[in-house]
Amino acid sequence: MKAVVFHDIGDIRLDTVADPTIEQPTDAIVRLTSSAICGTDLHMIRGTLGGMQPGTVLGHEGVGIVEEVGRGVRNLRRGARVLIPSTISCGACSYCRAGYTAQCDTANPNGAQAGTAFFGGPASTGPFNGLQAQYARTPLAGASLVPLPDDVDDDRAILLSDIFPTGYFGAQLAEVRPGNVVVVYGAGPVGLFAIASARLMGAGRIFSVDRVASRLDMARTMGAEAVNFDEEDPVEALMELTGGIGADRVIDAVGVDAVRAGNGGNGANGVDGVNGVDGVDGKSARFDEEVQEITQGRGAQNGAWQPGNGPSQVLQWALKTVAKAGTIGVIGVYPPNDRFFPIGEAMNRNLTLKLGNCNHRTIVPKLVEIVREGAFDPLGVLTHREPLMNVLDAYRAFDAREPGWIKVKLEP
Repeated sequence: MKAVVFHDIGDIRLDTVADPTIEQPTDAIVRLTSSAICGTDLHMIRGTLGGMQPGTVLGHEGVGIVEEVGRGVRNLRRGARVLIPSTISCGACSYCRAGYTAQCDTANPNGAQAGTAFFGGPASTGPFNGLQAQYARTPLAGASLVPLPDDVDDDRAILLSDIFPTGYFGAQLAEVRPGNVVVVYGAGPVGLFAIASARLMGAGRIFSVDRVASRLDMARTMGAEAVNFDEEDPVEALMELTGGIGADRVIDAVGVDAVRAGNGGNGANGVDGVNGVDGVDGKSARFDEEVQEITQGRGAQNGAWQPGNGPSQVLQWALKTVAKAGTIGVIGVYPPNDRFFPIGEAMNRNLTLKLGNCNHRTIVPKLVEIVREGAFDPLGVLTHREPLMNVLDAYRAFDAREPGWIKVKLEP
């Protein structure tokens, strides 16, 4: 079969690989009808989320048809149409029973303390071959896979595999309540769904911070007020817009590949109260040190797949724009070796910080019903549909944040 394979930082290829087979009684083989490209995939290709094993199939979003099931799968049969959540869970351990399916004790072969197991990720997450392929082996299928109703089509279903649930999880982490003022950093696909989710939870005002015009335009269509950090200082703007109080809830939907502010956004609050680009006291060197430590000097060097040049930029802004005693929800990806968080400032302002990987299997069924009932239509976030054979060109456009490239569906 054809699959997108990680070979090294900055080196992915569309290869011919062996078809997957049943390895455990609880496995199912799914023929993919839709997959997608996610920003998390870019973290691994850029080298900001390390530990990838060469030969791993990428991708953690999928919709498809069950082709084969192991003898331990009791609720699915060949021909069933299913959604594949990004994270894998058993449904039986104490964490799954409590709804923390991203922390399943059973799914990760590295052990109960290893953390989240997900498709197409680093060795520490399994590894499990991913879903940017024609077929996939799905472990713990009876507990992980979500049967899909016929009236939720693939275009909508693929958005429910990861990005909509993750955005919703971000709003949950931030504890969004009716009437709250919410700031969402990042207007990529997950950030847009965080905006939508905050709206579903009754937020009063929502601000979207980004610098890509097409993404901010889409944020506006979802009811958010846009702040372009290349045109104005986001801290000054948000504090003025919130009457000097700050936001009740802040969501970081960017993560480690954040970029430094430029132009109008390089004012007094870029990093630790100094300039975000070339601060007079040399604080920009701190960003350089962060990038070096996180990538261990192995970031892609060929002009593409460049790591973000301000790993802690969004965290710095988040702390300065949340109200005292406010809550910050972090769903942007940060690697285990990232140690750049201003904990003292958070403590002194009585902030609550909640972060983690989405509990997909807990959240997805609810969102499937929301979409099925027409309470919210996620389709507007899907901007491109590409055949798997064009995946490398699609990856390059998404990596470069070309105008209009927000979410890419792959059709095997």
